[in-house]
Amino acid sequence: MADFAQYLRSLRKEKDLSLRDVQARSGVSGSYLAQIEQGHKHKPSAEILKKLAPVYDVPVRDLMKAAGYLEEAVGDLSEELEVEMAFRYVMNDPRYKSGTRLSGELTTDVKRFIVEMYEKATGKKLLPGA
Repeated sequence: MADFAQYLRSLRKEKDLSLRDVQARSGVSGSYLAQIEQGHKHKPSAEILKKLAPVYDVPVRDLMKAAGYLEEAVGDLSEELEVEMAFRYVMNDPRYKSGTRLSGELTTDVKRFIVEMYEKATGKKLLPGA
């Protein structure tokens, strides 16, 4: 877990962010973040990682791997799961929050469209092979 703590700290420092900056952008408590970075918290929840990914500008999947939730040897995820993870990344990015909240379930195709528009706007690649 020390590797994950160092990884998270290095991501924060690369972005030149303080713990307070990360707290303000993610909604995750600064003291909790400090505990993670010091290696005192074993595995932050997937929900916490989803909040941190857009702040650190990395895919949620990378944080999940680093935290030990996903094995490196795991084969490709289903297309639907890839789209879902990318969609959650987009929806958790505070820089691209819209004032409109969607009601009801979205299809995978609609989520893919939203992710693709985000990719075009930011230049980030979230979906494989697209």
